[in-house]
Amino acid sequence: MVEDDGLSDFLNGKTEYSIELFRFFISKCNEIENIKVRPLKSMIGVEAKTTFAYITRLGKNFIHIVMPFNRPFEDNLCFTKTARVPGTTQYNHHLRIYNTTDLNEEVLGFIKMAILNIN
Repeated sequence: MVEDDGLSDFLNGKTEYSIELFRFFISKCNEIENIKVRPLKSMIGVEAKTTFAYITRLGKNFIHIVMPFNRPFEDNLCFTKTARVPGTTQYNHHLRIYNTTDLNEEVLGFIKMAILNIN
């Protein structure tokens, strides 16, 4: 993954641990589909055909990811929060990754659904 100026700016000052979690997440997504990483004003968009995930925070020991879906997935062990976006049919699913093992089969299944736009 090549880190352009915008991405470098976003990662500047973050811990090496959270940067490694970020890189691991991106590499797992790339195993499913060729993706692009796009720095936005306050977050990082992760795109395949469309933007399927947003990395909203790189904490000291975690990364926080939001994946939009057209319906809520509440019966799972991976999302910390599911919230409907007011005025839309979109549900944002919040995920925190603290360790590479957090990207388990369940999480990878949701990532694959998001990448392939399966709702």
